[in-house]
Amino acid sequence: MRLMLWYWGRRGGGAQFALELARALARQREVELSLSLSAQNELLPAFRALGVGCQAVETYRDRRGFALSLPRIPARGRTLAAAARGQDAVISAMTHLWTPLLAPGLRRTGARFVPVVHDAAPHPGDPALLWDWRLRREMQAAAAAVALSDHVSAALRARFPALPQIRMPMPALLGAAEPPPLRMGEGPLRLLFFGRMRAYKGLDLLRDSIRHLHAAYPSLSVQLRVVGEGSAESCAPGLSALPGVRVESRWVAEPEILTLLRDTDVVVLPYREASQSGLVSQAQAMGLPVVATPVGGLVEQVRPESGGVVAGAVTPEAFAMALASLADPARRAALRRAALEHGGGADWDGAAAALIDGLRRKGVA
Repeated sequence: MRLMLWYWGRRGGGAQFALELARALARQREVELSLSLSAQNELLPAFRALGVGCQAVETYRDRRGFALSLPRIPARGRTLAAAARGQDAVISAMTHLWTPLLAPGLRRTGARFVPVVHDAAPHPGDPALLWDWRLRREMQAAAAAVALSDHVSAALRARFPALPQIRMPMPALLGAAEPPPLRMGEGPLRLLFFGRMRAYKGLDLLRDSIRHLHAAYPSLSVQLRVVGEGSAESCAPGLSALPGVRVESRWVAEPEILTLLRDTDVVVLPYREASQSGLVSQAQAMGLPVVATPVGGLVEQVRPESGGVVAGAVTPEAFAMALASLADPARRAALRRAALEHGGGADWDGAAAALIDGLRRKGVA
């Protein structure tokens, strides 16, 4: 099976997702893998270390570079098409600003376009300009689509009922990692919110949950660390002023993510909407308990048998109650064992096998 993995983004979760998927596909004996990547991809040396064919395409580094690169898009399309000829399928690891412009042209190469769809709708509060046009254009060009959660799969089926789908699990973006030390009652309960600070991430709900914890459980000492790009103040005014709360608005490179996770007891996802979360998979792979709201694909990932606690409702009171249930170190230890034994957070080979099996069953490759 001749597969080309296409990812023209530069950094972040998309780049890491593409790298781990490339590593897993390169290990599959029945796959002849090649890559089409941005020359500006920060993980390019790691991709090249795989020893497979690797096309590096000049894209851009910033908004100014994007504007200046627009006249080069037709030439980049021809470069992509040349690499796609002879391939059975072109797997798009994650959409890119140029993807809807170039994907339709892949049909002329004979290769099937198969995008991995991380989100089937824009997140509330995220820029949605041209979002629907982009998704529709990509799905119309696709021979099949890969969904990472049942939630996304159902949304795609409702909009594109004739489009074949492949269901692939969402493993930990940084693979298996050493679990953090298990603290048995020493010091405050350490909570971590990590990721982009956006309205749908529920930082205001988390703020009010911390307030409720202080009022309803005065003997429970809690520290909350909020780390990621964006403005916590615009999402949750007053959050940083709460006792025990530390906000760090900054970009975090992949190696530091593991350090953040090793310095916490519980990962919190107070989201108001979610497709799925790579952070949940990473926490599971490290045996870290996760507390989440009952929304979207999170209810599929966050289960007691995989080390998770789902709040009873999307309210500060319900989320605070779920957090308080993890004050007991014995409960956290039990969830840790469940995550490490049954979470399956780092099984990239299983994900690659599911993708290959789906391509075969759908007659794509």
